[in-house]
Amino acid sequence: MPGLDKKAAAVFAGKVVRKDLVRKVKVGANVPVFVLEYLLGKYCATDDLAAIDAGLKVVNTTLSSNFVRPDEANKAQSMVKAKDGGKHTFIDKVQVRYISEDDKHWAELKNFGHKNVHVPEHYLREFDRLLMGGIWAQVEIRHQYDEEAKGKRSPFWIESLKPIQLATFDLDEYREARRQFTTDEWIDLLLRTIGMEPSHFNRRVKLLFLVRLIPLCEQNYNLVELGPRGTGKSYGYQELSPYTILLTGPTTVANLFYNMASGKMGLVGIWDAIGFDEVADLQKMPKEVVTTLKTYCESGTFARGKDSLSGMASIAMFGNTNQPVEVMVRSSHLFMPMPEVIREDMAFLDRIHFYIPGWEVPKMRVEFFTDHYGFVVDYLAEALRELRKHNFTETLDRHFTLGSHLNARDVKAVRKTVSGLVKLLYPDGTMTRAELLEVAELAVEGRRRVKEQLKKMGSFEYHQTSFSLIDNETREETFVGVPEQGGRDTISTDPLAPGSVYTASVDDQGKVGLYRVEVGCSPGTGKLKIAGGVEGPMKESILRAFAYLMGQKVKIGMGQQVDATDFHIEAIDLLSNHVPCEAGIALVVAVYSAVKRQSVQAGLVILGDLSIQGNIKAVRSLAEPLQVAMDNGARRALIPLENKRNFLDVSGDIVERVDPIFFSDPMTAAMKALGMT
Repeated sequence: MPGLDKKAAAVFAGKVVRKDLVRKVKVGANVPVFVLEYLLGKYCATDDLAAIDAGLKVVNTTLSSNFVRPDEANKAQSMVKAKDGGKHTFIDKVQVRYISEDDKHWAELKNFGHKNVHVPEHYLREFDRLLMGGIWAQVEIRHQYDEEAKGKRSPFWIESLKPIQLATFDLDEYREARRQFTTDEWIDLLLRTIGMEPSHFNRRVKLLFLVRLIPLCEQNYNLVELGPRGTGKSYGYQELSPYTILLTGPTTVANLFYNMASGKMGLVGIWDAIGFDEVADLQKMPKEVVTTLKTYCESGTFARGKDSLSGMASIAMFGNTNQPVEVMVRSSHLFMPMPEVIREDMAFLDRIHFYIPGWEVPKMRVEFFTDHYGFVVDYLAEALRELRKHNFTETLDRHFTLGSHLNARDVKAVRKTVSGLVKLLYPDGTMTRAELLEVAELAVEGRRRVKEQLKKMGSFEYHQTSFSLIDNETREETFVGVPEQGGRDTISTDPLAPGSVYTASVDDQGKVGLYRVEVGCSPGTGKLKIAGGVEGPMKESILRAFAYLMGQKVKIGMGQQVDATDFHIEAIDLLSNHVPCEAGIALVVAVYSAVKRQSVQAGLVILGDLSIQGNIKAVRSLAEPLQVAMDNGARRALIPLENKRNFLDVSGDIVERVDPIFFSDPMTAAMKALGMT
């Protein structure tokens, strides 16, 4: 056995299983992973190949004789009646509900297909989750005529019930065992537990895999992962824990929170974590659900009727992106795959603690699956569940303070993420300064990704995104960025050809259009020829600006050149978002640049329009176009003088990185753009 396998098998004897065996059996058996691993841990916990083969046969036999498919329910019920002794053992999910009309608890076996099975009361005291959503168990069913006839008649009785979950869990023992592994070994063991072979992934991707597990160990944690299909986003909520539920499609307030008609608590009071798969399908979800969920995600409480109730469940949302991340960063924002009912509520999005960049996680391939030992997932599920009771949110304060740009919600999000990662990686709370820094930087990045998108969607309100960590000893400040914001090559840092300029404007919805305007010259008689695709407000602004130039050509000393030239104009929509752009000043600068055969300054974006008489029209708002221009590589901006007062509203990081060049008339703009004044 390889070193880590040997160590895991020795330290966690009976609590680890070979993951390739799980996959072998899983292919032919549609049962949860923790059910399989329970059986494999029971019959195949060895490295003797012959014993493993024999154990696999027992597992397969057990599944074939004890696991019933839902369509075989009638056959299974008949089998219990016909069998000698009238007993048979099944592996099934058992749920118990109290029926007040009968004054009795009835058990329901999902696959066995019977809702009225007698259950001994002592099992309800031992396993209270029978009453809260149900558990998978080995159940021995007895067929016997119902002499009591208390309530409904039923011939089926639970003779014995053994949960396919750990009977007890010792957190101190788990923590002590963790100390025998290095951090790298522990991360690899956790990765193998979820079925991945860590040798195929770098440290960052390994940590992103583990961030998916934070809702399982941190109470009231809000997580979003959007990325390509096939990266295993929702796997943990289907297979890794019996304490989580994965929803596919819309839900209701009664189902999710509290049913006022029946007086029953909803999912947030029953489960540790609730995953929403294919989040785009939630478009039809009632607005009331999103509103209630917004309150719940902030405080863990919600109001139903006269009562204020609370729950501990974490919320995780998973969705698929349909565009490359570069396109989303350039043209819109990273919440675009979310349904509009959620996307339009920025206050809801602001409650998300971490946004996993799903595009960094590779699509699952066969070679990524491990053949080594990992925890029996039920053991890890119990460990994570036990850790939910503990609080590590103050861990960050040992060595670091958060920077001034993080508001109260940002601080809460970072602290909860740090707490979750510490529970996963360092369950005893012991770590070095460097290890804490690694965890803290990832936590800050995940929250900043949320804030960056809110800034794009809501501009000024969320403008402070220069997130940082301050070392408590040295007071050194480390700024934490988000990798995808690095795609800044749309606006070239090299000078463009003469006649080419970048321009941007903002519409009344706050959406930004970013264009490259190109002017070509050919011998002619002073005509303007506009390429197809330039229409609406942009075409009108270009025609106005050209009319102004024709009226001022002599005054500005270009009469002879203009009269002997035809101008061919094209506008390229760099963001492909079809936001119209009022590009009058850009047109004046581009024509001047083309006639003078001189390039404008590198990395320059031009804002503003003009009337037919040359009066400057200020832009509606500076923050949005400057933000998008900066995100796409702009280093300087030509800005109407009338917008100078708006420059005070622009966020600090834009002021630091984009130099403003103010102008009061079209020719001053043209000359400043070419660096002639």
